[in-house]
Amino acid sequence: MPVEPVEKLQEAALRVRANVEKVIVGKSEVIELALVALLAEGHLLIEDVPGVGKTMLAKALARSLGCSFRRIQCTPDLLPADITGVSVFNPKLVEFEFKPGPVMAQVVLVDEINRATPRTQSALLEAMEERQVTTEQGTRPLPRPFLVMATQNPVELEGTFLLPEAQLDRFLLQVGIGYPTAGEDRLILENFGQKNPLDELGVVLPDSELVELQRACRTVSVSLAVQDYLIALVHATREHPAVELGASPRAMLNLYQAARALAALRGRAFAIPDDVKYLAPFVLGHRLMVNRQSSLKGYHHQALIREIVATVPVPVENLQGEAK
Repeated sequence: MPVEPVEKLQEAALRVRANVEKVIVGKSEVIELALVALLAEGHLLIEDVPGVGKTMLAKALARSLGCSFRRIQCTPDLLPADITGVSVFNPKLVEFEFKPGPVMAQVVLVDEINRATPRTQSALLEAMEERQVTTEQGTRPLPRPFLVMATQNPVELEGTFLLPEAQLDRFLLQVGIGYPTAGEDRLILENFGQKNPLDELGVVLPDSELVELQRACRTVSVSLAVQDYLIALVHATREHPAVELGASPRAMLNLYQAARALAALRGRAFAIPDDVKYLAPFVLGHRLMVNRQSSLKGYHHQALIREIVATVPVPVENLQGEAK
C-alpha cells in the first residue's frame, strides 16, 4: 500500500477523534475502536451501565461524518416492521408505498438492544450482514457507509433479553466505556455546564471520503506469519476446555479486517502481531460460548480470550514489520 493513502487515512482519523473528544471525554481507546469498526465496515456493540455516554458517542460520530443518523429505542413491544419499514396503501395512487424504517440510515443507533424481544433483534440480522432489507415489496439496498452501533445494558439488569449467538456474531467489536475518572468528571462538568458541545459539532470527514478510506484499508498488507498467528488464535478458542463454541470463520475474517483497519489508523501499511493481539478480546470475546461448568465458575469471555492469547506464541518481527 502506498504511503500517501495511509497518511491520509491517519490524518482523517485524527480529525474525527479530536472532534468526538469534544463530547466524549477521556475515552480515546473506545473512540479508536469505533473508528476501527467504521473502517473495517463492521458494527459495534457497546455494553455498559446507563449514563456513561454510549448514545452520545454514536451521535458524535454521525455528526463528525456528516452521515444520516437514526435512532431505534428498543422496548419489549417493538416490532420488526418498526425497524425495517412497512408498506402503506396510498388511496390516491391506488397502490402500496414503502415507508422506510430507521434502519435505512447510514449510522443507526440501536439503543438498549437487549430490551427488545429476540424476534425484533433478529430483524437486524439481514441488514447488518447483507447491507439490505427484504420486505414484501422486494429487497432494498442500504446506504453506504452503513454502521449499526448498538448499546446494551449488562444482562443482570431487569427487563433485558440475552442476544442470540447469531446476532452477537454480526458485531465486529464489543467494547465497554466505563466510568470516567474524577478529573474527567470535572472536564465533563466544564464542557456541559453552559451548553451541549454536541450541538456545535461539525462535519470533519464527509461520508464519500469515508468510503474511499474503507477501500484503502483493504490494501493494508498482512504477512503470512501474521495470518498464521491469527489462525492459531482462532483455533485455540475452539480447542480450549472451557469453551463449548469457539470463534467462527466469520470471526476470523473480522479479526483480519479489524487488524488492517487498526494498522492504517496507526499509520502503517502493514499489520503486525500486536494489532491482532490487541484486538482479539474485542473481536472474539463476545462470540465464545463458555460451557456450563466454566460458566458456573465465573469465567468472563474477555478474560478467557486474554488467557488464550497468552498461550499462543507471537511471531517475531523485523524492522519492516514482517513477522517470521
